[in-house]
Amino acid sequence: MDLIQLSNIAIKAALSAGKVIQKYMNNDVLVEKKKGGSSYASQVVTAVDIACETAILSHLRPICDQFDLALLSEETEDDGSRFEKNFFWCMDPMDGTLAFINKHPGYAVSIALVSKDGTPYIGVVFDPSTNSLYHAIKGNGVFKNGSTWKIKHTNDYLTYVTDRKLKDTPRSTEIERLLNENVAELSLNGVKEIAGAGSVLNAIHVLEKGPACMLKFPKKESGGGSIWDFAATACIYKELGLSATNFEGGRLDLNRKDGTFMNQEGVFYTNLICK
Repeated sequence: MDLIQLSNIAIKAALSAGKVIQKYMNNDVLVEKKKGGSSYASQVVTAVDIACETAILSHLRPICDQFDLALLSEETEDDGSRFEKNFFWCMDPMDGTLAFINKHPGYAVSIALVSKDGTPYIGVVFDPSTNSLYHAIKGNGVFKNGSTWKIKHTNDYLTYVTDRKLKDTPRSTEIERLLNENVAELSLNGVKEIAGAGSVLNAIHVLEKGPACMLKFPKKESGGGSIWDFAATACIYKELGLSATNFEGGRLDLNRKDGTFMNQEGVFYTNLICK
């Protein structure tokens, strides 16, 4: 299977969806509710989400037939084909819908190619607000806007990247303790917070605002993001030699048998050893 060919198609698909988002990102859009996790962010959907999915599928469906690939998308019911095929496309047509609704940067297109055993082979992320394209291919490195991407730590403090502000996050005291432990261990000048983006762009912020991390504790309630929120960025992190794991530091299960939610294992992303 030609991963470079497949990544080029995934890039075209992501850019196509990005154009849809850019067309509407300054407009008021009708918000509907769908079946999701325990958070409001996972329950909202717009016509733009659906239009993005349609744009992506116009590129990916022909390839599914050609290479015998399955599909998993946030806006389409999971048909279980990801357990039958050797590889599946895993996509979030527009992650960060809540940010999009509120006209705040923080939304992105995410497309990954994942093997049946849960290993990400391709990761593509497009940020429509900045026209930034990130992609990785297993064994071939990471690229930003077509150029090899090198990560640099630019700050003397620890950046905590999160979808909701720390003060509004369950177990905030525990998170604050973990962050402060790392500040002390790394001799940094405190913690600064970036809040409000979806999981996909949050993972990118961790890479660009280093030293930084994002985390989600395991929890019983459905939510905590889904496979499509982490598959593409997990590929990017792996190719950079950085940590994208469950909360305990184990391998992210990107082809869960019990559903798509990641709440039971939590997540931990970092651009350094900070836990």
